[in-house]
Amino acid sequence: MDAISFGTDGWRATLDVFTSERVRVVAQAAADYLEDTGHAGETVAVGYDARETSRGFAEDIADVLATNGFDVLLPERDCPTPLVSHAIVERDLAGALVVTASHNPPEYNGVKFLPEDGAPALPEVTEAIEANLREPETDEHTGDVRDVDFVASYAEHCLDLVEADLSGLTVVYDAMHGSGRGVTDALLERAGADVICQRCERDPDFGGTAPEPDEANLQGLAMAVDEHDADFGVANDGDADRVAVVTPERGVLDGNRYFALVYDYLLESDTGTAIRTVSTTFLVDRIAEAHGCDVVETPVGFKWVAAAMGEHDALFGGEESGGYTMRGHVREKDGVLMALVASAAASERDLDDRLDAIAAEHGEIHQDKRSVDCPDDRKAAVLADLETRLPEAVAGVAVERVNDTDGFKILLADGTWLLVRPSGTEPKMRVYAEGDSGERVAELLDAGVDLVEPLV
Repeated sequence: MDAISFGTDGWRATLDVFTSERVRVVAQAAADYLEDTGHAGETVAVGYDARETSRGFAEDIADVLATNGFDVLLPERDCPTPLVSHAIVERDLAGALVVTASHNPPEYNGVKFLPEDGAPALPEVTEAIEANLREPETDEHTGDVRDVDFVASYAEHCLDLVEADLSGLTVVYDAMHGSGRGVTDALLERAGADVICQRCERDPDFGGTAPEPDEANLQGLAMAVDEHDADFGVANDGDADRVAVVTPERGVLDGNRYFALVYDYLLESDTGTAIRTVSTTFLVDRIAEAHGCDVVETPVGFKWVAAAMGEHDALFGGEESGGYTMRGHVREKDGVLMALVASAAASERDLDDRLDAIAAEHGEIHQDKRSVDCPDDRKAAVLADLETRLPEAVAGVAVERVNDTDGFKILLADGTWLLVRPSGTEPKMRVYAEGDSGERVAELLDAGVDLVEPLV
């Protein structure tokens, strides 16, 4: 049990640690939590991704839950995590567990718990589950386990939420061999798009790489967009809760530009607050201000975005790492829906044209980040030391104020910023910077690394 530790998005580990016995322990703790919170005997979903071991682990969880008296719904095949979140809300379920290691390499697996609202579990929930880890019950089942289809009703919901005619639009879709295959592409086709599929066959090894839709992994998608003269390309990560977009002129968009693009598009026909993490671009703030809207900043982690979405009835929310959701949908990041939203925007105006217009009206913003190795047990000390050594100027510009929402975000007099925060998933400190040019960002990152490294 000491090997089980819930991080920012559940428990993930390599398969030598992530075993059937430990997964059953987690399932028992989740069952105890559900009983303690008044959901005894209700129905729970158990989702799973495309990894070789995921269906078996999902069946382990279903077995433990059914032994504890819960009815269990299993998707007929591996499916995107956001479809499980939607099923919780649509079917009024007690919650769900999802077996997925998301964008991690194939030698990993993981499990996450989703409460009854379908949003990511907040720390008090995961801490309660982790505190109650114990050997599972071994009695006979008193609950039922059955396979169901989570796709059909989810697709109808998305098409109702995003009313788009994609006729005449050509999109290249890259599933990265993950759970978005046959779901994201099918949704775009139903809306009228001509979809060209890449890596849309199930491969539990994801072609030998991590199913992470970053620039290095999407060069093939960028080449396919050019080869097919497509309007744009879109990709999902392994469990399709994240999205990335490729345009003909810009190539792979970073998550900040995607956020700005979609928020600006949604504001053409609606109004509302944007929720962004402390590491996400101020370009969102400029767009919001131009439309008389507010921005709410949260710590890094989609659970905080989701909580703020509910508190503020926000129009759009997300983080620069590729996770977003919108008003009218479940408060969980959803790469499938976001592929449809990007397509809807592209069907009305070329995405590169949209980005050119945003830059012309709101200015160019550049952002990048670096990592500094730091053992997990040193992170708190590094932050404590940094608090006493915060500079009065960074890269030649005076510090205007410091935001300690998540680590230290140092805001400078010229409108640029530097953020230092501990990674929630790796033994590293993250250093982010934003400025009006790539050169300025590099200067800020150099200064940030120089600030952090001596403290580790």
